[in-house]
Amino acid sequence: IRSTMASSVTGDGVREELRGQKSKKTKNQVDESELLTVPDGWKETPFTKDDNPRGLLEESSFATLFPKYREAYLKECWPLVEKALAEAHIKASLDLIEGSITVSTTKKTFDPYAIIRARDLIKLLSRSVPFEQAVRILQDDMACDIIKIGTLVRNRERFVKRRQRLIGPKGSTLKALELLTSCYVMVQGNTVSALGPFGGLKEVRKVVMETMKNIHPIYNIKTLMIKRELAKDPDLRMQNWERFLPKFRSKNLAKRKEPKKMSVKKYTPFPPSQPESKVDKELATGEFFLRESVKKRKKMEEIKVKQAEALTKKQEERNKAFIPPKEKPLMKKTTKEGKLDVEAIKEKVKKAKTKKLGAPPVNPATTTTTTTTKSSHQQKEQKKPKTNHL
Repeated sequence: IRSTMASSVTGDGVREELRGQKSKKTKNQVDESELLTVPDGWKETPFTKDDNPRGLLEESSFATLFPKYREAYLKECWPLVEKALAEAHIKASLDLIEGSITVSTTKKTFDPYAIIRARDLIKLLSRSVPFEQAVRILQDDMACDIIKIGTLVRNRERFVKRRQRLIGPKGSTLKALELLTSCYVMVQGNTVSALGPFGGLKEVRKVVMETMKNIHPIYNIKTLMIKRELAKDPDLRMQNWERFLPKFRSKNLAKRKEPKKMSVKKYTPFPPSQPESKVDKELATGEFFLRESVKKRKKMEEIKVKQAEALTKKQEERNKAFIPPKEKPLMKKTTKEGKLDVEAIKEKVKKAKTKKLGAPPVNPATTTTTTTTKSSHQQKEQKKPKTNHL
């Protein structure tokens, strides 16, 4: 009994120790999460000359090449580039013969990270980013990312379609992405240049890479919009957002064609028979033993037969144009069976008799009146006595 009691006491002690360790772990985790969170409105203090009064030990430089079509723009904005880099005490040189831009530190440079920002500036300028946007990289809270998309898709037509899908109709998709990530995005050739805060650059890279993998950018834009609304709520800021985010499933899997099943041939230890050569075929037919003159004669006969067949075919094709087409048989009009209206035909005949060519139809009433008047005039003339004029 004592042994059992002692074991229970020791077990309770171990459990209490484990609980204490768990509570310590949870406290440490809470402390780490608090350290990782950045308070709202917090800004890092700028790096001044007092932080590094002695300057840099050695000179460091970076150089990048730019395409020919950027030469005219770089000539125009080069004084502004030199002025912006002179504030950080960095020297810049433009070589139009080689087509390169070089930046290097001087004795007055005190910020060791300024040369990295200058390198990013010349990279952005060479990738068709305008100077007004590229100068923002010299700020402390700005970063850039140049995403290479040229090698992600093998087919050129498919690559152009997906790149255009990223831009959208009249640049609407790209503008929505810029508003949600607060980054400037420039699609040029085989690269996508992005400029903005670190969190936004991460989202831009994700959207660009998934677009080139045939995932439409509108899905990622929807998730970014939902995340933006959830971040405004202080209660949901530290919670998991997976239950709020939409889950899109690909619909192309059902349309894919099933791979063809290859028929497996049975294994045979014997090798396949060799195909017959030209000499073997001649030996089988007996042509091998014929003279060359006979062989030539046979060949000529075969050629003449082929030529005759070709001529007959051509002649038939030419004669097709002279063959008249088959005429369709005329369909006889079937008269409707029924009794003839004799009275209607008589009326038509009477009307035809009264009509005169080139004159309007005459009414029968008018004709009777005219005939009666003429007859009366004739009777009066007959009754008058004849007078002899001397």
